[in-house]
Amino acid sequence: MTDSPEPAPARRLSRRHLLLGGAAAGIGAASAVGIQLAGQAGEPSASRPAGDPETGLNGALTVPFHGVHQAGIETVPQGHATFVALTLHDTVDRDAVRRMMVVLSGDAARLTQGLAALADSEPELAVVPARLTITFGFGPGLVARAGGEAPTWLRPLPAFGVDRLEPAWADGDLLLQIAADDPLTVAHATRMLLKDTRSFASVHWVQSGFRRAPGSERPGTTMRNLFGQLDGTVNMVPGSEDFEHLVWRQADNPAWLAGGTGFVLRRISMDLDKWDKLDRSGRESAVGRTLATGAPLTGVAEHDEPDFAATTPIGFPVIPEFSHLRRARSENREERILRRGYNYDDAPTGASVSDSGLLFVSFQADVDAQFVPIQRRIDTLDLLNQWITPVGSAVFAIPPGCQEGGYIGDTLF
Repeated sequence: MTDSPEPAPARRLSRRHLLLGGAAAGIGAASAVGIQLAGQAGEPSASRPAGDPETGLNGALTVPFHGVHQAGIETVPQGHATFVALTLHDTVDRDAVRRMMVVLSGDAARLTQGLAALADSEPELAVVPARLTITFGFGPGLVARAGGEAPTWLRPLPAFGVDRLEPAWADGDLLLQIAADDPLTVAHATRMLLKDTRSFASVHWVQSGFRRAPGSERPGTTMRNLFGQLDGTVNMVPGSEDFEHLVWRQADNPAWLAGGTGFVLRRISMDLDKWDKLDRSGRESAVGRTLATGAPLTGVAEHDEPDFAATTPIGFPVIPEFSHLRRARSENREERILRRGYNYDDAPTGASVSDSGLLFVSFQADVDAQFVPIQRRIDTLDLLNQWITPVGSAVFAIPPGCQEGGYIGDTLF
């Protein structure tokens, strides 16, 4: 230890001094919080300064909350996401649902811009938005409670042979998709929004997932799932004609859904212990792509177009008919979806080394016309089904965005 000056004699404090001092400190802290909240009570601006180019920090980066479409769909996927499904209380009527969405929209607008929620007792946790987006989805129960017309596809998916669905991961009245590049930001926003809803609804399920952290890979790199494979190579580009047609298309949907889309979440359990026993060539045959680069077995780069007619010297298809790549691909260009997946890794049980999988999220204008045909092909012959099992399934309608002064769902009311 180094030498240090002798400290001055400490003044003895009585219990009365300690109590009075603690009370004063509490009042001071409460006043500071009150001032901060008062300064943040107004509508947040659409954007904040970008990250510091010198330090590389991106905690201040924001995504606008208001707009024609909700954020979190066209947004570049963030590193962390939590999905929450809520069940409305039996006593909640149409007006109560509207009030709930007004409160939720107001706090979501603040939180996504790095401002504290109105009743935020930990406002310091809100100042790092890290590209936070909050996306709301409506289940058939909420649409019915609001007295609205539901799109024909807003119902549970058809039964598939590969499914082993658990009620704990199915359905729901209201969806919250909360995503950011920082898990603390996601956790805080989730808590704030659940505080807003506790008078109106109860939590049905919560599912959290992750991707590579920002800065770990070059922007635009396709995510890897826990099988080690690139997941989501073929995806639509926001702003393209395909995106407008297949994600935002309004035809055949109720008028209130204009600017919105359809949402599917499939919780897919991945048997990593069983996958470990398969050699690399077997894994690549099951997927239809090389694991190292994601290239189709007939190509050399990830985005090479697969040649399904190519055969080996003895006449077998280079890309097997049973491969995931072949089964997921359709000749019908209308049967495409926007993918936004996240890995999950829960605590293992028993002799298993892992309890892991994929939260497979898709956005599409018509679930019946786009998602269901793809899943039916995968259900019948996909060899990857030997190692994956869907255990959860939910469908929601994503309403359009809102303008300042409005709220998510105002077109329904």
